[in-house]
Amino acid sequence: MNLKRVFGTILTTLGIIGLLYAAYLFTNVSGGQGYKMLIIYGILGIVFFVSGIGLIKTTKDES
Repeated sequence: MNLKRVFGTILTTLGIIGLLYAAYLFTNVSGGQGYKMLIIYGILGIVFFVSGIGLIKTTKDES
């Protein structure tokens, strides 16, 4: 298995976890500090998810 694909899978998984946590914070936000965490986890989740998917897509299979 290609190391880039494994790293892409890990990044995608971390991105999904970050986006799910941001969604959880969105439903339970109270106060100004909650919005900061919501934005940070949301942006990091999107960055990790998109970079992981891009890494998986652009890596060619070599047998």
